[in-house]
Amino acid sequence: MTFDQIAALAVLLAVVAALIHGKLRADVVALTGAAVLLMLGVVRPVEVQGAFASPAVIALAGLFVIAYAIELSGLLAFLIRQATRLTRRLGARGIWLVIGLCGSVGGFLNNTPVVVLAAPVVRDMALSLNHSPKRYLMPLSYIVVMGGLLTLIGTSTNLLVNDMARNAGQPVFGLFDITGVGLIIGLTGAAYLYLVGARQLDGVARQEEADMARAQAEQARRVRPADRLPARRRWFDLPLLGEARSQPDGSGDAVLGDVDLYEKGKERPLELRRALLSIGVFVAVIFVAATGLAPIAASAFAGAVVLILLRVISADEAYAGLRPEILLLIAGMVVVGTAIEVTGLAEAGAASLIGVVEPLGPMGALIIFYGVTLFATELLSNATVAVLITPIAVALADALGVDARPFLVAVMMAASAAFATPFGYQTNVLVFQMGGYSYMDFVRVGVPLNLITWAAAMIAIPIFFPF
Repeated sequence: MTFDQIAALAVLLAVVAALIHGKLRADVVALTGAAVLLMLGVVRPVEVQGAFASPAVIALAGLFVIAYAIELSGLLAFLIRQATRLTRRLGARGIWLVIGLCGSVGGFLNNTPVVVLAAPVVRDMALSLNHSPKRYLMPLSYIVVMGGLLTLIGTSTNLLVNDMARNAGQPVFGLFDITGVGLIIGLTGAAYLYLVGARQLDGVARQEEADMARAQAEQARRVRPADRLPARRRWFDLPLLGEARSQPDGSGDAVLGDVDLYEKGKERPLELRRALLSIGVFVAVIFVAATGLAPIAASAFAGAVVLILLRVISADEAYAGLRPEILLLIAGMVVVGTAIEVTGLAEAGAASLIGVVEPLGPMGALIIFYGVTLFATELLSNATVAVLITPIAVALADALGVDARPFLVAVMMAASAAFATPFGYQTNVLVFQMGGYSYMDFVRVGVPLNLITWAAAMIAIPIFFPF
């Protein structure tokens, strides 16, 4: 191995170890890795500059500003309130209708504010029916995440994979190119959650409540009234999202920062002019990108600037909605991914994988490749997985002599559709806190959901993206 390959591999392993350890912020870890690679000469300043000015970063910055303008206008909260009023008479089906609406919105807006605004509504609707919120909050997070698979702008992962594929000489994806695959995965996953997953969660909640009731009754018999201690907190006594509470994975500060940013939006009144202009600009951005009149990065950037010029959102509010921790994380990881590619590590990794999967043909290779990506996503951040796996996807397709797009779509899907832990997605952490779930609750529901969506993806991807 050359010095550059050894250095790039060492930095990659250090970044992965730091991310798994979880004591340092992910964006700081990624930027540190990029700085070390730059100082060692593994990547050039122009490549670092290109990472920070990549279309994925520009597109996300613009979309974050537009989404924040929509949230500040009160439109999202208004839609959720109206859906709640319309569906309250439908009982549990009304809750599922609200969850489905949130999932469709997740294809176009950042999923964190969607879940933050909807989770208290879903919880209160469940309590009004004497149902455990546990039955609905985890599916809410999962379905909103799957909603992000519907469009190229649904998640930052999709944009990052598209950007890295473009750098590797692959044709870029259109805004709705992946919608067919995402829709099949989303509908399959939602059906499982409605028919099986929710009932598993409801059973867990009922057993927990029964255990609590027995424990409290036993305590009441043994302890005199004057000496009684407060009863153990139940799922409906858990703190609201705005209350301070550290997270089991040590990520409390980052999560609570997002909660503070959006908590007041739950009751924000609708400002009609602001809402109409925000949604109008957003629709125009989508139309321009979908029709190919301009790239999504250009249209999103222009849309954000237009909102500021129209005074729909102030410059200070635009900066507040930028979410720089995500933008810098992506930029730093792009630098690490560039080092993996330019030093030949990606090609070497693909060669090792090819030796295993080549006898299985393109379909067998896709199945194993999706599983590897899915497993990696349970351990690492989505951006990290996209950076690590995308170059291998391109190299693997070249070695097999097939189109790279099926493998690139597999990265997009698997890097988001990973549900077996509460910490794989920020929205999972939010409902983990509110619903009082255990870690094993996510394992019991999330692992079968992983397998079911994996099977759905293996059917859908070859249909929409032939080899």
